[in-house]
Amino acid sequence: MPGTRELFLRYLAQTSDSPIGLEIEKAEGVYLYGKNGKKYIDLISGISVSNLGHRHPAVVKAIKDQVDKYMHLMVYGEYIQAPQVQLAQLLAENLPSNLSCTYFVNSGSEAVEGALKLAKRYTGKSEIIAFKNAYHGSSHGSLSVMGNENFKNSYRPLLPDVKFLEYNDIEQLDNISSQTACVIAEAIQGEAGVIVPTNEFLSSLRNKCNETGALLIIDEVQTGFGRTGTLFGFQQTSIVPDIICIAKGMGGGLPIGAFISSKEIMSTLSFNPILGHITTFGGNPVCCASSLAVLQTLLNGNIINDVKNKEKLIREKLKHPKIKSIRGRGLLLAVEFEKAEFNLSLITKCIQNGVIVDWFLFADNFMRIVPPLTISIKEIENACEIIIKVLNEFS
Repeated sequence: MPGTRELFLRYLAQTSDSPIGLEIEKAEGVYLYGKNGKKYIDLISGISVSNLGHRHPAVVKAIKDQVDKYMHLMVYGEYIQAPQVQLAQLLAENLPSNLSCTYFVNSGSEAVEGALKLAKRYTGKSEIIAFKNAYHGSSHGSLSVMGNENFKNSYRPLLPDVKFLEYNDIEQLDNISSQTACVIAEAIQGEAGVIVPTNEFLSSLRNKCNETGALLIIDEVQTGFGRTGTLFGFQQTSIVPDIICIAKGMGGGLPIGAFISSKEIMSTLSFNPILGHITTFGGNPVCCASSLAVLQTLLNGNIINDVKNKEKLIREKLKHPKIKSIRGRGLLLAVEFEKAEFNLSLITKCIQNGVIVDWFLFADNFMRIVPPLTISIKEIENACEIIIKVLNEFS
């Protein structure tokens, strides 16, 4: 009788020839538990998803309560469903006034797709400007604004009229023109190895968009929901975007995303043609109920306020001659090593020792440290001790 691992390799489409292959039976808080009872500290949160940890009680309760009422009723936008309305209202109350209208989708990639369509529809222009080493998802539109040729070349042709600039390079912003529909930028470049933009760069970007009439789309898929120490990453800057894209950490482990803009801009999807953007499962009421519980929990406690102190502790504990630098903000951190081969071997050894870490798509010599925001001081200390122990074994 074949085991689950063999069936996984036989029947599930694979994304690489070397999946991590952990067989998990249970998850709770910051821990994953393997089939043999082995306990792992999750320092990647399912790639910035489990911001409240796994199976947070408030999230589980909200899901169960909503399942007892109703699940899918109708495609997005037709029926009035309380979880959607309540979540959209709470988001609007915690965002600038021009970001008050939410369109719910199922993922970050879909949020980006919707935002790009919205910008082209509202401005009547076709040119899109993105940044080198950007990651915005894997569907055709989001792939078109990915700033890495290696991941794109096998899938061309992609969207036309897309230009790429260097992130954090103010001089290159002169390429934004009256022909530009939108500029899409991550609040912090994630897969590039956590590149934090300067305030001067973001201010110049905002000003250039204002001058040319281009919409500024800020991708908050990895940075949103408290990850960097504020509810959204852009809130630590002086800029306000025209559109934001959110997903990952907003669902408490369930699939949900959204793009958010003003009522004026968003209304253009409702005419000429009507149903200008459609999703069957976007705004699923169970996912919205889960997301509402996540947002309420983040807003009503000290979880976000504690992020900066936890960042500081990680930086203090991860000191070693092999570590060249630690980049990032809040609990979105990238630990730099000299060579990718060393980093990938180190990651494998850390996982074997019970600490789950990862690498970045466009910066494979950096280790990903993105734990649940609920991780305790003791859990941070334990995880860092294991990483240092493994580093010492490699030295």
